[in-house]
Amino acid sequence: MAIIDCVSWSPQGNEITYAYKYPQNNLSTYTQLIVNESQVALLFSKGQLIGKFGPGKHTLDTANLPILRSLFGLPFGGKNPFMAQVWFVNLIESYSIPWMIRKLAIHDADYQTNLPLMISGQYGLKITDPEKFLIKMVGTRDRFTQQDLTMQFEGEFTTKAKSAIVSFMVQNHIGYKTVSAHLEDLSNLLKFKLTEFWKDLGIELTKFYVSDVDIDTSTPEGRKVKEAIATQSSMSITGHTWQQEQMFDTANNALGNMGGGLGGGGGLLGGLMAINMMNGMGGGMGSAAMNPQFQQPTFGGGNPGGGMQGQQGGAAGTHAGVKMVYCSSCAKKFPSSMEFCPNCGNKYRPCPNCGSDNPEEAKRCVNCGTQLAGAAPKCPHCHTTIPAGCSFCPGCGQPVISDSNTCSRCGSTIPPTAKFCPKCGNKRN
Repeated sequence: MAIIDCVSWSPQGNEITYAYKYPQNNLSTYTQLIVNESQVALLFSKGQLIGKFGPGKHTLDTANLPILRSLFGLPFGGKNPFMAQVWFVNLIESYSIPWMIRKLAIHDADYQTNLPLMISGQYGLKITDPEKFLIKMVGTRDRFTQQDLTMQFEGEFTTKAKSAIVSFMVQNHIGYKTVSAHLEDLSNLLKFKLTEFWKDLGIELTKFYVSDVDIDTSTPEGRKVKEAIATQSSMSITGHTWQQEQMFDTANNALGNMGGGLGGGGGLLGGLMAINMMNGMGGGMGSAAMNPQFQQPTFGGGNPGGGMQGQQGGAAGTHAGVKMVYCSSCAKKFPSSMEFCPNCGNKYRPCPNCGSDNPEEAKRCVNCGTQLAGAAPKCPHCHTTIPAGCSFCPGCGQPVISDSNTCSRCGSTIPPTAKFCPKCGNKRN
């Protein structure tokens, strides 16, 4: 085996290599050791560290390595061979190590249900104790890369990160909708929790970032949740309900198959039914299907068969049992037995015919058109609600219109023979 006279290492490729073992170990005194910037070289012989060298050019002799004389009995002077392993440790600081955690199940504070989350980001590491790093992590390998580092401690890293993330979101009541506003706080918390973990390995955690929190779509359940949230957002923007969307889909499918005959998905009959549902048919089956107030589940004592019987039975069907209604203010469901909406505090103003909640200023039911008693009129100029007995609007000071030929809702002129306002449909006073 040839005696090595010069030892050095220059990293190759794009992957970061944290530690590299020089392939030859048959050295000699006066061997030249070249250590580049951002590197440190460690010499091991017979299982113990015999020398540590920083950047520069070093000569391996008994002057720099006094322990050589005791280990090998080398005489002073001459090129005497000895066996040693040379390790180069890369001290470069990396800022772009990616990390990702999937299938993080958490009870979300916004949706009040379990959501599968996917959280990702980047972090940076720097080796601060090369000797501890080699002994605890590298072992008998010849090379230790960034991929080796992340794979070797993926399990422990994931466990610590998951625990910290769930604790942060639950204790601070942070949900999926608002977690993006707390990414900096979450990043600082995780950096604090993981610093000791890396420090014990001779590594410093210099940076830690959480860059994205999203629904984990790697599973069928996650994809369904993502789709449901997207649908809910769409309905919130357009102002329609889930029942209405289902009816629109049914009607579109039926209209699309009108030319296919009775065996092609409904044909002409299906198209006519779709048109019937879309037009309402004067409050018949179509309007009931399009109206989310109908066919709501009851809480006992009501109609076990659904809302169709309640529709036919009028007021009797409405008061026979407690059903779920939609608040006219916040559009959230609440039982009809309550006097106020538990979500926003709006007073429940039920229609005597169908039980739907109506705004304070409504003179007719927004659902079935039934006349509502005691509905306060609005000023046609500033639309302020005018209390009973007022002669002037409390909002703009305009006189209250008492002429029977003037609409009390919109201020339009009503022909003498008309019973309803031709502009807004309000009944003549």
